[in-house]
Amino acid sequence: MAILPKPVAVAVAKHQNVPIIFTELGTVIPIANITVPARTSGYLQQVYFTEGQMVKKGDLLALIDPRPYEALKAQYEGTLKSDEASLKQAKLDNARYQQLLKQNSIAPMTAQDQQYKVAQLEGQIKADQALIKQQELNIMYSHIRASVDGRIGIRQVDAGNYVTEGQSNGIAILTQMAPISVILTVPENKLSMVLEALKQKSELSVEAWNSDNTEKLADGKTSVIDSQIDTSTGTVRMRAIFPNANWELFPNQFVNAHILVKNLHDVITVPNNAIQTGPDSSFVYIVQDNSTVKLQNIKTGYNDGENTVIESGLKLNDKVVTDGIDQLRNGAKVTIPNNPQ
Repeated sequence: MAILPKPVAVAVAKHQNVPIIFTELGTVIPIANITVPARTSGYLQQVYFTEGQMVKKGDLLALIDPRPYEALKAQYEGTLKSDEASLKQAKLDNARYQQLLKQNSIAPMTAQDQQYKVAQLEGQIKADQALIKQQELNIMYSHIRASVDGRIGIRQVDAGNYVTEGQSNGIAILTQMAPISVILTVPENKLSMVLEALKQKSELSVEAWNSDNTEKLADGKTSVIDSQIDTSTGTVRMRAIFPNANWELFPNQFVNAHILVKNLHDVITVPNNAIQTGPDSSFVYIVQDNSTVKLQNIKTGYNDGENTVIESGLKLNDKVVTDGIDQLRNGAKVTIPNNPQ
């Protein structure tokens, strides 16, 4: 009984430019995420921002009552003037005593004591000046200003409350939205390829896709790779920077980061479903001119999810079987119902 030819589908091995892209999990992390602090204590007199407002660096956000510090500054300025007058008098006395000492008209101890008094007053003046500067700082700290451009979150405290220096929750959270970063993790078995690519150029292109990997959100560039591998996960962290001008990315959002490591030029590729795994190596069935198939061992390379790079074993325009493989053996007769695309 004659064995009928097996119907199969085929694809043609072809040259392609194949980008090597690693898809890794990432988290959107602001470059600056600041708890706006109260750097001095007092009653919160005024809040100048609204929740969710975009602010610029240096914008006045809130005011702590500065009057107690202004009063102390005035007090220390008065003490300084008094001490400066005492120093002036002490210097005049010291000059007179030194002249009398040369004439042996005064005890040496008295002249020396006057020199010590001058030095003491000079030290007191430095202390007065430091106290004034401290109050100037407190007055400046009473005016709470934005340290970066960013977005103000939900207000943590209302005007009229007493706030203290170093208060843990601060006045509000100020988040820099643009640019923004994505912290992603690269498995250690891919690290060598990433490092090699970074030797060729200082930054790699990165695309941020949504959590289910169906929509591209933003384009960015790698910024820095961490200095060590996390032994608990076997991964190393990498930061990518995104302009985020339109807030495509939001802090703490989970994304899929697609890192373009390099491009393979003019390599031979075949569809993934043409490749079979044998006991020793991968193989494909090549359809020959006499409509029989030949089992061909191959060496595979990068797989982009649809096509696989063939490093050896195939040549351009070889016809490989992609469907109907289960019933095949080496030398089997086949028929192709439709021409390969």
